[in-house]
Amino acid sequence: MYVEREITQRFRKIAEHYGVVAVVGPRQAGKTTFLKEMIKGVNASYVLFDDPDARELFEADVKKFRMQYLDGYDIGVLDEIQYCKNAGINLKYLVDTGSKLWITSSSEILLRKEVLSYLVGRVSIIRLYPFSFTEFLRAKRVRSLSKGMMKRFAWEHILYGGFPRIVLTDDIEMKKVMLRDLYETMILKDVARTFSLNDIEAVERVVTYLAINTCTVLSYTSICKHLDISFQTLKKYLDALEKSYFIKLIRPFFTNKTKEITKQPKVCFIDTGLRNVIVKQYPNEPNGRLFENYVFAELIKAGFTPKYWRTKAGAEVDFVVEVEGEIIPVEVKLTSELRADRSLMAFIERYRPQKAFVVTYAGDCGEIEARGCKIKFVDVGGLSNAMMRY
Repeated sequence: MYVEREITQRFRKIAEHYGVVAVVGPRQAGKTTFLKEMIKGVNASYVLFDDPDARELFEADVKKFRMQYLDGYDIGVLDEIQYCKNAGINLKYLVDTGSKLWITSSSEILLRKEVLSYLVGRVSIIRLYPFSFTEFLRAKRVRSLSKGMMKRFAWEHILYGGFPRIVLTDDIEMKKVMLRDLYETMILKDVARTFSLNDIEAVERVVTYLAINTCTVLSYTSICKHLDISFQTLKKYLDALEKSYFIKLIRPFFTNKTKEITKQPKVCFIDTGLRNVIVKQYPNEPNGRLFENYVFAELIKAGFTPKYWRTKAGAEVDFVVEVEGEIIPVEVKLTSELRADRSLMAFIERYRPQKAFVVTYAGDCGEIEARGCKIKFVDVGGLSNAMMRY
């Protein structure tokens, strides 16, 4: 069963204008399935670089590779390009000699280092994440939702995440088994092997610590002391985990951009199901930090780059996004009345945004106005659509 992805129209438009389109994102997020759907009705060649013969030919003799796999086709799909040596210079040759390519990778850092330096201005990157809530509902073939159904489906999405194979599996115990297998594969292949990290146990200790402390501001000193690792090792692990689409480091919001880089980030997981399997917990109802992580994941799937806001006085707004130069605060509440709390009001007083959102799991939906700011209270089902049009 193919589930229509939210990036489809954007991909089609970009593919008309670029010689290379790179679809990047976590393992098993649906990159291969998506591109196979896109090439239906197109004269296209598909090459999986898990195949050692194809990979070796690409690395050893790119001219023969082109003749064997690409000549006579309008588009070449090269799957999991990060496994190949000399990918950038070989892709440049293929594009220079007329090939139009769609490529995938589960590691953005290798793609940037090995490919973009050779294809400046000729490649566009599109990120494909696990199913958003909208895509999750499509996979479940849900066309209309009561409030009770919305909460039930949202809770399943929070618990087990949005990786397509897991969403499409009905058996709860099998979902947990598949999540565990996915976690182990990502740690071994996408993190440890790709980034040459030899101490797997240390990496897993860091991942577990992050999962337990999701959506909290990182204290590098505290983590190093608690896990008995060096600062340099911790930074290396965090970089590998982020570039492998395990986690995302959320920078603080400042109008002074230099401070955003130097101040300590928050950490969230790309997928809450992945986070839950790491801590071996599937709670009966959401807690604040888990729901906050879930809303973060929905924001990045919708194309936003969330930051967080915190003052020395203790005021805090969970997320801040910028859309075409406009600053929009986003608060996350398990339950909520139609009123703005003190932290949100402090942000509104300081930055005077025209709009704000409060995302609620079990609270009221509606709209109020405060200090000239329209504050929209939405549930997870209406979040991305509301932000796009509000």
